[in-house]
Amino acid sequence: MTDISMIEAARQRIGSEAVRTPLLSSPFLDDIAGRKILVKAECLQRTGSFKFRGGWSAVSGIAPDVRQRGVIAFSSGNHAQGVALAAALHGVPAVIIMPLDAPKIKIDNTRAYGAEVVLFDRSKDDRDAIGARLSQERGLTLIKPFDEPLVIAGQGTVGLEIAEQGQELGIGKAEVLVPCGGGGLTSGIALALEAKAPNYTVRTCEPEKFDDVARSLASGKIERNDALSGSVCDAIITPQPGNITFPIMARHCGIGIAVTEDEALRAMVLAFLRLKVVVEPGGAVALAAALFHGAELQTETVIAVASGGNVDPDVMASALSRFAD
Repeated sequence: MTDISMIEAARQRIGSEAVRTPLLSSPFLDDIAGRKILVKAECLQRTGSFKFRGGWSAVSGIAPDVRQRGVIAFSSGNHAQGVALAAALHGVPAVIIMPLDAPKIKIDNTRAYGAEVVLFDRSKDDRDAIGARLSQERGLTLIKPFDEPLVIAGQGTVGLEIAEQGQELGIGKAEVLVPCGGGGLTSGIALALEAKAPNYTVRTCEPEKFDDVARSLASGKIERNDALSGSVCDAIITPQPGNITFPIMARHCGIGIAVTEDEALRAMVLAFLRLKVVVEPGGAVALAAALFHGAELQTETVIAVASGGNVDPDVMASALSRFAD
């Protein structure tokens, strides 16, 4: 199981390969929220999301002789790019299995990082069977997107940075809002903050109708989503929390928050206009919770993680036309 020692070891392996992303703020956002809002801009990370951290942690943590044969991953985009770049920088092959309906920019970027992309139809194809066949044929090591201790450890380095940056700013107590799919980022941050900033409370953020983690935290058992696609917040849509990540979140996270798609898109536009950063819809759900769900928050300062910025231009253009005042 992942613990603080694994997270600190992942940070040592990552070294300067990952960006120490900033905490951004704007008085305009504070006014909307009615409290101090700080945004951890992982959209400025290499490959455009926090996933590079977990990708590097996992690839670098594989035994060299095994790693040389290559790695394989399943992803709708951000994990794909993180693993692809990490593999390329280690000089090993990567095969990424991606759904046909993944955003084009994510498919194109994954190929640009040097990975072989294998596309599948979510409604017809068995993704796991494709992966099993390729892994066996080529001797590839599977890197899971969230339910993998080395990946969780890499994502936990975001939490180490939040603790350090919060201390630098004199923030003694805060709620840390995290976009949550399978829970790799959330559980990694929660473990890091438990050790380094125990007065910070982690809250999961998801789109409505895909809030399996919030429902799981409420019921105390793993709950599934009825649908597996159909949200503009594609980056954080998963069937259910992970078997490794859920117990961590159940121990360390507060009540989950669900936001509407329009709230996520409006938050994406506000991040662009007020912070001058590009955030994808799924990566904007934590900021949406901070801005529009104040009644569900309890601290004067809220830290919202902007987990990724790989948005298709047409989605951004549509959001700007609707919500840019």
